[in-house]
Amino acid sequence: MIKILLVLGLLGILTSSIFEGMTFFAALRYLFSRRRRTRQPLDFTPPVSIIKPLHGTFADLEAYLEGYFHLDYPNYEILFCARQPNDAGLAVARKVSERHPEIPVRILTSGEPTWLNARCYSLYLMTQAARHDIIVMTDADIPAKPDYLRNMVAPFRDEKIGVITCVYRGKAVQGGFGERLEGLGMSVEMTSGVLVAQMMEGIRFTLGPSTAVRRRTLAAIGGFEALQSYAADDYMLGYLAAEKGDGVVLSDYIIDHCIMKVGFLKCLEHQLTWMRSTRFSRPSGHLGTGLTFAVPYGVLVWIAAWLLGHPWLGAAALAFTVVTRMLQSILVGGLVVRDSQSVWLSFLYPLRDFMGFFFWIASYFSNRIRWHGRIFLLLPGGIMQRPEDLAKPKTPKAAEKVL
Repeated sequence: MIKILLVLGLLGILTSSIFEGMTFFAALRYLFSRRRRTRQPLDFTPPVSIIKPLHGTFADLEAYLEGYFHLDYPNYEILFCARQPNDAGLAVARKVSERHPEIPVRILTSGEPTWLNARCYSLYLMTQAARHDIIVMTDADIPAKPDYLRNMVAPFRDEKIGVITCVYRGKAVQGGFGERLEGLGMSVEMTSGVLVAQMMEGIRFTLGPSTAVRRRTLAAIGGFEALQSYAADDYMLGYLAAEKGDGVVLSDYIIDHCIMKVGFLKCLEHQLTWMRSTRFSRPSGHLGTGLTFAVPYGVLVWIAAWLLGHPWLGAAALAFTVVTRMLQSILVGGLVVRDSQSVWLSFLYPLRDFMGFFFWIASYFSNRIRWHGRIFLLLPGGIMQRPEDLAKPKTPKAAEKVL
């Protein structure tokens, strides 16, 4: 039995090392191609509508929204939407917009959403009200630098491109151990998967924090109405666009995804929710994810080798997985997304890798997720369902008239 565990551990180290090699190659490939593209002028500036859903406020929201009023871009508007007119986030948006009357702003409210995906409903309302054909969606916790919009829409110079997305740095702006681990997961683990996917099959998905889409592409997939019941509506937007034949590309621009301090247990819940969502949205790819983690297999080999009387073999295997994961954090997090925390906290990434394996296992034990304080069930394909809907009796079919 112990020898079987040793073999399983060694096989896991082998598969994770193959993935590690693919990650390194994909990262270097991306870095070289990005360097060539940065020499191109950012003079493509079609009119843009920026849409930002809001839900409550947090310490730095005003500063983050302020950045969108200082963009180096000639013609854009900003739309905000929350559920209620007295939403604290909308109050901040009104305050900031009053300081900048030169930027067209519209503020909408959705009321209690009739769709399962409340964020998607807000995006739908803002898109309906938007004036321009290029829509840029960003979350509330995404700050913007002056060159953000020029970089974000640059790939649209090619008329074949319908959707643009970008990777991001996970920034634990208020500190916190769990928040820093969550940030490493965004900067390193998530980015690694995106770069390998880009190398293997191209980009066929989008990432939620910042996405740009042409109105015609959105209409071709059925609009946000087609996404209203998906947990991972951001992923599905790019997937459906790619299925329709529109180009989906990865921007060279890197944004900050700012993580507020919510506590260690809440951070664990966030990561488990993402894992469960991925399990239902991409079941085949998610199954293979279990072979990409390294440190858990290193620990397994270390324990099995120690029990078999070969402690140095086990220690060497474990050390190999730890060192390669630290190198991954430095290369992908430090060089690709330019996250300094991924460099000086690289010694923590092996722990994040170890934890990720157990998030992956736990994702198969339940189909429940908590989203904005509400519980949903996930169905095949990533469709959400309210638990209470299961208890509702089905409406009987009308009885046929007997002649």
